[in-house]
Amino acid sequence: ASRWWDPNSEFRPLHELNPLRANWIDQHSPVAERRLLDVGCGGGILSEAMAQRGAQVTGIDMGELPLEIARLHALESELTIDYRQCTAEALAESHAGQFDIVTCMEMLE
Repeated sequence: ASRWWDPNSEFRPLHELNPLRANWIDQHSPVAERRLLDVGCGGGILSEAMAQRGAQVTGIDMGELPLEIARLHALESELTIDYRQCTAEALAESHAGQFDIVTCMEMLE
């Protein structure tokens, strides 16, 4: 769990990029008090940044281990984030129109 949140680990590029992308998202669509879905949230780096800015965040991922890491770190950070193991398609069927903002980072490279 510590490697995902270690800014000197293999996840360093995410930590370096995160402030830039969080600012860009918030400038183009302010997230405070908005319902935000983070598709492919991994260990929760972007999810936490959005929650810290006041968004009501749901993070989804297919991997159980990254979600466990995300849940633990959110708990340690005293942030309320709804992490779920599911696909975007499954969530879209059961929660259509529920989110104001949807992010999907590092999923297509």
